[in-house]
Amino acid sequence: MTDRKDELAANLAKVERRIADACAAAGRPREDVTLIVVTKTYPASDVRILAELGVRHVAENRDQDAAPKAAACSDLPLTWHFVGQLQTNKVRSVVDYADFVQSVDRSRLVTALSKEAGRAGRELGCLLQVALDAGVSGRGERGGVAPEGIEELAGLVAGAPGLRLAGLMTVAPLTGEYAGREQAAFERLMDLSTDLRRSHPAATMVSAGMSADLEQAVAAGATHVRVGSAVLGVRPRLG
Repeated sequence: MTDRKDELAANLAKVERRIADACAAAGRPREDVTLIVVTKTYPASDVRILAELGVRHVAENRDQDAAPKAAACSDLPLTWHFVGQLQTNKVRSVVDYADFVQSVDRSRLVTALSKEAGRAGRELGCLLQVALDAGVSGRGERGGVAPEGIEELAGLVAGAPGLRLAGLMTVAPLTGEYAGREQAAFERLMDLSTDLRRSHPAATMVSAGMSADLEQAVAAGATHVRVGSAVLGVRPRLG
C-alpha cells in the first residue's frame, strides 16, 4: 500500500505541476482550475489513497463500477462526477451517489434525472455534453448534443425539479473539423459557454481536457480538467 501511495503521490504532483504551469502560461490563478481524477477501472483503495493525498473530486464513467466504489467510499469528503454516456435505466443508481452528471445530452435523460433526484431528495448538478463532431444525427460519436441544441436542452435542465444547470462538458473529437485540434475545440466550447451564460449566468463550469490535452484545455479557459491515466497509470484492460 505504501508503494502505491508513493506512486500516486508522485503522479499527482506531476499533474499538479502541469496544471500550475498551464495556468501560469495562460495568466490564470491556479485555483481557477479544479482537478477531477477519473478513477474508472481502479479500486476503492486507490480512491481512499487519493483522498488522503488531498483529492476532492473523482469521476467514473460506468455505473456498475461506480456504485459499489462510491458506497465503499461514502465516508470520504469527495464530490463524485459521472462522466460516461448514461442510459436511462442506470439513472436511479447514479443519482444515489453522483453530485454531478457531466454527460447530459438528451431530453429523455433530463426527465429521468429529474424524477430520480426528486425521489432521492437531492439536487444534482448537470453539465451538458457538447458534441463538436455532431453530424446530421445531431449527436456525436461518443454522445453529446450538437451546439445548435444547447439552448433548448439547457432550458429543460434549468426548469427541471431537482436539477441544477452547472455548465458544459466536451471530449476533444476524433473526427470532423476539430480532429487533432484540441485547443480549437476547447476554445469553441468556451465560446458556447459564454453564450449559455447570457441566459443562465450560474452555469459557469467548463469541463474539458484529459491526461493528454489538459494544457490546451487550461489555455482555452476550462474550469475543470478530467485526468485519469496521468495520475493512476495506464488502465488495465477490461475483460
